[in-house]
Amino acid sequence: MSQSTILPPHRAPGEPPAVREPAHVPVAHVVRGGLVEGVHHGSVVVLAADGSVEFQAGDIEAAFYPRSALKPVQAVGLLRAGLPPLDDEALALVAASHSGEERHLATARRILTTGGLAEDELRNVPDLPYGPDVRDEWLRRGLGPTRLAQNCSGKHAAMLLTARARGWCPDNYLDPGHPLQRELAATVEDLTGQGIARVTVDGCGAPLFSVSLHGLTRAAARLATAASGTDEGRVAHAMREHPEMVSGSGRDVARLVRAVPGLLAKDGFEGVQIAALPDGRAVGVKIADGADRARMPVTAAALAHCGVDPTVLAPFATTPVIGGGAPVGTLRATEALTPHHN
Repeated sequence: MSQSTILPPHRAPGEPPAVREPAHVPVAHVVRGGLVEGVHHGSVVVLAADGSVEFQAGDIEAAFYPRSALKPVQAVGLLRAGLPPLDDEALALVAASHSGEERHLATARRILTTGGLAEDELRNVPDLPYGPDVRDEWLRRGLGPTRLAQNCSGKHAAMLLTARARGWCPDNYLDPGHPLQRELAATVEDLTGQGIARVTVDGCGAPLFSVSLHGLTRAAARLATAASGTDEGRVAHAMREHPEMVSGSGRDVARLVRAVPGLLAKDGFEGVQIAALPDGRAVGVKIADGADRARMPVTAAALAHCGVDPTVLAPFATTPVIGGGAPVGTLRATEALTPHHN
């Protein structure tokens, strides 16, 4: 049986995805000196503009945790829940895993100030900036972890602001039973088209909802195709206009959004990536071992199924394998993922 047909039939809409060990398959090879030195397993789904599955590899229906790739959906949920008006730059930060640059910190502060809130009212886990260059500079200055520097602070600031605006208790806004989190869960189920299989705690301390890779990618397509006046359309527009706010200067996701016109994209820890075009073509990627180095080459291969120009994707399709300070190979998607194997 081929990698693209190893799954059972799709589950009925609204039903939670199955909780099982995912049947991942090889999706990326680490090639050194002409030999395959390492293999990354994972799963990939490509949706056509009509929402049908155009290509799949691995297990796209098993329950998994989207990690930060779920933030655009949560941002929509916050708007639906009554998030006070924010400009596009600030709304992009709500959906961000930011690098901790000064513009990120300043915008998170601005979101808090909108509601008369202070940084010490956040409940996310203090951390150093996520961006390596920013983190190094932070340490050179003798600075330590803070809640504002943590990469999810935009989301947390917006959660706290929404709770305050709705008159909900802000002290326990991260409790899965809090009215805010119940509304966010409802948005996740609406946009993914399926029930939530499990709820746990993300690294930042916020509730994390388990869906399937197929469901997550379906949600990305819904945002990418949404009308401009809708909550989904507002989030998509903000993310497209300010990709460096969603990630950071030089980050691969921001560069990909700048390279592919109209693309909506968001990464997540443990090797998760979604990307969707304005006509509804969309891809979802999960790297089984969580290796970030395999995420973008596999995403590039998936986007090739959507008809994205290969020359545009070329800078993202491979990563050099270094030996003795010089390239001696590449990390690239497996041949089974290239369009001519579809």
